[in-house]
Amino acid sequence: MGIGIGFGVAGFPFSSADAFGRWIDLLEERGADSVWFSERLVSSAPTLEPMAAIGMALGRTRRLKAGMNAVVVPFRDPLVLAKECATLDYLSGGRLLPVFGVGDERAPEWRATGRDPRGRGAAADEALEIMARLWAGERLTFAGQHYRYTEAVISPLPVQQPLPLWIGGSSEAAVRRTARLGTGWLAGLQTPAQVAPIVAAIKRAAAEAGRTIDEDHYGAGFSYRFGSADEPVVQRQLAGLARLPGVGDPLGLAAVGGAAEIAQRIREFIAAGVSKFVVRPIAENDDDLMAQTARLLDEVVPLFAPPKVSGRAARA
Repeated sequence: MGIGIGFGVAGFPFSSADAFGRWIDLLEERGADSVWFSERLVSSAPTLEPMAAIGMALGRTRRLKAGMNAVVVPFRDPLVLAKECATLDYLSGGRLLPVFGVGDERAPEWRATGRDPRGRGAAADEALEIMARLWAGERLTFAGQHYRYTEAVISPLPVQQPLPLWIGGSSEAAVRRTARLGTGWLAGLQTPAQVAPIVAAIKRAAAEAGRTIDEDHYGAGFSYRFGSADEPVVQRQLAGLARLPGVGDPLGLAAVGGAAEIAQRIREFIAAGVSKFVVRPIAENDDDLMAQTARLLDEVVPLFAPPKVSGRAARA
């Protein structure tokens, strides 16, 4: 099971677009697996639209993969979203990592757009089916409760066939959705103990549906810092996490200390069935964020790299 460690950020913690670009360059140059962008369409705090940010990141790099965690499907037209994903994957040579969710009913976008969050799961199910069929090259005629298309087709198609279709969310409906439609699953703000039963439930539901999801297609994320939990920047982060619904111990959603402590949190998630990670550095400013990122790439990522095969073994 391959371990992949990618990086995300909460909001836009950079002083400028140039600083953000330098961070993307660092991820590319130092061998990060991927970069991830969250969706928040309505916010007074700076946030990036994930599809546009992914396009910038993929266009600036040649190796780094990029994903969204997660795009809220009911806010988007599935034909347009399918076309965007296909274009990004095609132009990047197959480096897109798409993840989709139905959105929290408390999200401000519902009120801002005058939409009713009720029924968002059924709408997302239709949209995900539509996108998967379009990515496969089908000329699609579809008549559902929420979407209708007549002979819709897209080109160019994604390089990855099939294009990954990861699902976010932990409700019973999300488990069923992942088992029935998904090729992977990405956790939200959850501890290893919270993730383990969901991974197990998805595997059971997929088996009942006559499907399998690859063992290394389960992901999770957490914040980290090389430093001390007493630092003001960490305390601010923990205070923000504590305000989120359902969060008991916010320190359980972060790893703070040295390389050993951060690596231990990764191992706890691996024991819960996770092998793909989105880690978010806790930092004071641009330089601190770059340093935190570089340290994790230098001190932690190598601990989970596959063993090198000797020349003699490779020839055997």
